[in-house]
Amino acid sequence: MTKKIVFDFAGVLFRWHPETMLRRELPHRATDATSAAHWKREIFQGYEGDWGEFDRGTIEVPHLVARIARRTGLQAAEVQTVVDRVPLELQPIAETVQWLGQLRAEGRPLYFLSNMPEPYAAHLERENAFVGWFERGVFSARVRHIKPERAIFELAARHFDAAPSDLVFMDDHAPNVEVARSLGWNAFVFRDATQARAELAESGWLTR
Repeated sequence: MTKKIVFDFAGVLFRWHPETMLRRELPHRATDATSAAHWKREIFQGYEGDWGEFDRGTIEVPHLVARIARRTGLQAAEVQTVVDRVPLELQPIAETVQWLGQLRAEGRPLYFLSNMPEPYAAHLERENAFVGWFERGVFSARVRHIKPERAIFELAARHFDAAPSDLVFMDDHAPNVEVARSLGWNAFVFRDATQARAELAESGWLTR
């Protein structure tokens, strides 16, 4: 049976380098690699805490900005700048998009599973025609669950109408891959399209 291939978005199909973004958008705060790493931890909290709730769709931008400003000591305007600029950071990774197109041309069933707040999900759908190449997808904010929670993987498998063993999932975040594997998905850590293409072929997951 043909495996259904499931893509993560940020770090796989779209660029996501938060330290670089922070040095660009808050240069007076993120002055070097060390301070950029500090503000990444403070603002995004490992995509848990405040930002995790944003990914989950349970808080909206004004509440997110207020909570991060209060917690970190940043000015609300600084936090707002970061929140507003995230879509500019999420630029398509050309090599992965090209590979996605090749898989589509081969008739491979394509799906996505992404932690993504609703404003960014809507932006990516609107600005990138290739998002329409996927048969189905799950954005965290629309289902009120986030990776690496087991519930979002279980929901996604149902939504994709697939047994876990028929799904191949790639994600740049190892904990997400580990949970997927624990639930019976075929999964691996994505580094780049060349590596991912090779891993799919070597594992026999592209065999019809």
